[in-house]
Amino acid sequence: MSSFSIFHSLHKITTISVIGLSFQLAAQAESSGTLPTLYIDGQQTANVLPVATYATPISNLEFEPRVDLQSRNMAEAQGDVSIRGGTFENTGFRIGAATLVDPQTGHYFAELPIAPEMLSGPGVLTGSDNALYGFNSTVGTLNYGWSQIVNGGSLTVGGGDHALNFQRIHAALTGQLSDDTEWTWGAEVEYSRSESDGSIEYGDHSFERTAGRIQLIGPRSQTDFFAGYQEKFFGWPELYAAPFGANETENLKTRLWLINHQQSYADRSYWEATAYHRRHSDHYIFNRFSPDKRFVHETKVSSIGLAGLHAFDDQFGINYTAQLTGDKIESTKLENTFTSRTYSKVSVLPEYRIALQEGKTLIFRAGGSVDDTNRGESAVSAIGDITWQAIHADGSSERVYLSYAESSQVAGYTAIGSDPSGYLFGGDPALGRENSQNLEFGGQLKRADWSIEAAIFYRWDKDLTDWTFEAANPDNREANPVDINTFGAEFIVTKRWNKIEAIGSYTFLDKDEDYGTEEIIGSFYALNYANHRFTLGAIWTPTETVQVRIDNEWRAQEDNALRNGSDSAFFTHASVSIYPPQFDGLEVFVAVDNAWNDDYEDVPGTPGRGDQYSAGVTLRW
Repeated sequence: MSSFSIFHSLHKITTISVIGLSFQLAAQAESSGTLPTLYIDGQQTANVLPVATYATPISNLEFEPRVDLQSRNMAEAQGDVSIRGGTFENTGFRIGAATLVDPQTGHYFAELPIAPEMLSGPGVLTGSDNALYGFNSTVGTLNYGWSQIVNGGSLTVGGGDHALNFQRIHAALTGQLSDDTEWTWGAEVEYSRSESDGSIEYGDHSFERTAGRIQLIGPRSQTDFFAGYQEKFFGWPELYAAPFGANETENLKTRLWLINHQQSYADRSYWEATAYHRRHSDHYIFNRFSPDKRFVHETKVSSIGLAGLHAFDDQFGINYTAQLTGDKIESTKLENTFTSRTYSKVSVLPEYRIALQEGKTLIFRAGGSVDDTNRGESAVSAIGDITWQAIHADGSSERVYLSYAESSQVAGYTAIGSDPSGYLFGGDPALGRENSQNLEFGGQLKRADWSIEAAIFYRWDKDLTDWTFEAANPDNREANPVDINTFGAEFIVTKRWNKIEAIGSYTFLDKDEDYGTEEIIGSFYALNYANHRFTLGAIWTPTETVQVRIDNEWRAQEDNALRNGSDSAFFTHASVSIYPPQFDGLEVFVAVDNAWNDDYEDVPGTPGRGDQYSAGVTLRW
């Protein structure tokens, strides 16, 4: 896949190179006399920081070409992440070798109390890669890895209109375990907070995150021990229950403990293992002025995952993944005893490589996966692809692929366990396993200062869980299965000039749905997608002390009877950073989000966000 990389030095600002597959902090040798340098590789948006709060792993994903981020309040408050026209519950968040899940609802998948510096990525996995590495996510997976810790840190203080203020401190330290070994250790901590009155009335927020990890690095291994806590309060008119929710609020608390180990051995071979425990609490109030009508949930998830590649030689190898997850929920909302579940998945994908002339390779992969739970039927899915690639001595490359992949998942507890006759959120205890098939053809052409990537795909989703409404009662939300056929196309182009680098994309989606009844006339999620979507991002570095970043998105959304206002939208996120040469490591910045104050409703019936301006300073050491 193409990647859009940003090279940002604390002494000077250079252009951005379209290379790399990770997000990591790296430092030059101390003997060189230079300060640490921040590399952001694989980045497909120009801006890397949000405007209205501190950075999270999903910040700025709304401008990622393959991702549709439908936010309430702002992305960092409550953001539903969908990929290639799927729903928020079809998207997985993979950290290391395991996918983090929330058994209540996919609305909370993105609650990751991890500082962005600690992670690499995200890579967007679709097709056969999602079928191999994804877990309980039929359409796509955001794939994050653990970065290497380096010495250094930063302090940020800022604010903006709507009574916005935010602060952040991050620090990291490394050292050798002993003078005569190749082993090193690292420790990293981070604390962030923000609050504001919100870009519209009753859109206030108060966020706080604390994260830390210890890392051990050997000649061919890396081990991370992580603990993180995040607490978020936010409000928004008609947050989930438009048009009756008035001014709703949520108070979320997320705790995450995780251990990750990566190990390489022999040529091309590696394995990675991840174990985590996640506890998530949600206190939702239907109307802040009538707080007695509330819903309280708490979920606990424990999981272990394994992934790797065992290469027998230069030609033959086996890709494999496995994950076992157990969860349970305590809820004032659920009406039945379906409050715990165990899941498992095993995938095996052998590959065979044929070396051709002049750096060309033909790769065949064919295998499958098995999904199972203790609450329903298992599923066997096929995975396969053929890839032709050429890598040249000057670093340029070409790649063409054809893939077919099947995947499977089960619905969350809110969809299964809510009272079927309940108003606004009616569940369906008969919801079964969802299955998806994806056929895809694509390719990439990459040169030193430009790249083109394109793909077309056709996806068959069967028994997909959706929240729907009927003509006789358009304001009620009910969980129902749907069969949807989706045709999509995407084009991504990057170009680097002397002082400017840009990335542009166009995506097209068209759906043919069948709910099995004519009473259902629309949906809140599965049919909330853009028929046409353009993005354009650029970074301009006119001098060594000034850098300008801008991201733009225009979309024409599928018609929805519940959406107020226009079905099209145009968003701009822009920032300017100044690095005074008199002060090493100092950055002064100003930024704006939703510069044109577009009131487009990301979720039909839920008000869109307003414009937000902010400014601040960051000191790095």
